[in-house]
Amino acid sequence: MAARLKEHYLKKVVPALTKEHGYNNVMAVPKIEKITVNIGLGEATQNAKLMDGAVNELGQIAGQKPVVTKATKSIAQFKLREGQSIGCMVTLRGDRMYEFLDRLVNVALPRVRDFRGVSSKSFDGRGNYTLGVKDQLIFPEIDYAKVDKTKGMNICITTTARTDAEGLALLRHMGMPFRQ
Repeated sequence: MAARLKEHYLKKVVPALTKEHGYNNVMAVPKIEKITVNIGLGEATQNAKLMDGAVNELGQIAGQKPVVTKATKSIAQFKLREGQSIGCMVTLRGDRMYEFLDRLVNVALPRVRDFRGVSSKSFDGRGNYTLGVKDQLIFPEIDYAKVDKTKGMNICITTTARTDAEGLALLRHMGMPFRQ
């Protein structure tokens, strides 16, 4: 069974974007390439047990095993040595990516307190969108009782759009709740 959002993209988003921007070819229509979810844990230098919780929670949220990121340089002020674990990340592609985006837009973001929509200014100039989440508890997969510390995460949506306007149109059609 294909992801619900993927079918929505193929049946509704592609024709709408083609009409809106006047693409001559279906392959020219921007699409979502990958979604990268990253948790950076600076506190893991003092307490190594935080890392296990972060890896476990990110695995539950994303549905695949995260990669532990390590420090490339030593920084004395931060008590950081080269090769020390300081975060974890996961890159989602294909059906898992569409499933995650569907859950993010329809379940997780509406659970944020005082939510009025995400900013439309977080594009990078090439049509990619980055969004910061302060709390992992907005995802229903996380059990509130087992969380020892709230961890924020960066969610980066990489698209094939050439400009920010095209990327904004694509994400808006995909259901991303942008602020008016």
